[in-house]
Amino acid sequence: MVAEGLLKEDRDLDTTCVADGVAAIASIEADRPDLVLTDLIMPEMNGLEVVAVVRERFPELPVILMTSQGSEEIAVRALREGAASYVPKQRLAKSLLGTVLDVLDLAVRRRAEETVLASLERSDSTFRIDNRQELVRPLVNHLQDTMALMGLCDEAERMQVGVALTEAMNNALEHGNLEVDSSIREDDLERYFELVRLRRTVVPYRDRRIHVEARLDRDSARFVIRDEGPGFDPSSLPDPRDPANLDRPSGRGVLLIRLFMDEVLFNERGNEITMVKHGPVPDHLVDI
Repeated sequence: MVAEGLLKEDRDLDTTCVADGVAAIASIEADRPDLVLTDLIMPEMNGLEVVAVVRERFPELPVILMTSQGSEEIAVRALREGAASYVPKQRLAKSLLGTVLDVLDLAVRRRAEETVLASLERSDSTFRIDNRQELVRPLVNHLQDTMALMGLCDEAERMQVGVALTEAMNNALEHGNLEVDSSIREDDLERYFELVRLRRTVVPYRDRRIHVEARLDRDSARFVIRDEGPGFDPSSLPDPRDPANLDRPSGRGVLLIRLFMDEVLFNERGNEITMVKHGPVPDHLVDI
């Protein structure tokens, strides 16, 4: 195989070559590699399918595609679905080894970072972010990842905490800083989002910020999210214990927050929410 020969130019690389995608998955299961290099067009299982299986079963394992002319659309799809990089076959001699070494370096650094973070005992962080929707998801991802690495949640709880954090930040952005009444959403969704877009461009709404404090240790995670708006009366929120409120757009975010977090508290002004998620109970404290 041409690719294997090019990689053997680096004596530190140990390579294993198999005939197709099915054999590749079996080889990965038997002897977990640091990286997978796959052709896009193969019998039995193509490169796109290899990417999907690796992402599902071995999410930490990077995959590099070798692409031929005419397969660009499939290659783009594979990259969107989780491939780490690609090398056109006409550039294998010039680019393959460098691409493999770069991706390996990133993977090694990522694993080292995860090892360090897994030993983290406590994390205190403060963020002051612009009133922009596109900043919410990266910050939520960071907080979710830190919680998971500290052993504070399983995958289901990780997703629930992510939903709660996203709802709280969106409330701070739209209802707090932009002062867009959630009741408008029930009557006219288009008008609601048009008002959000408009107020992001005018004073004083556009200059307000979202403040996020996160304190995580091995026992719990505590998040405080504050906006710079005038606040509201928390007692006016719908009762989360009433199933009828599940269908109401207004107050849905706070309802989810209360369902997914162990403790929820608003300040008197109503522009700050504190949320606490407790970690798993140590085995020696569990009643048998």
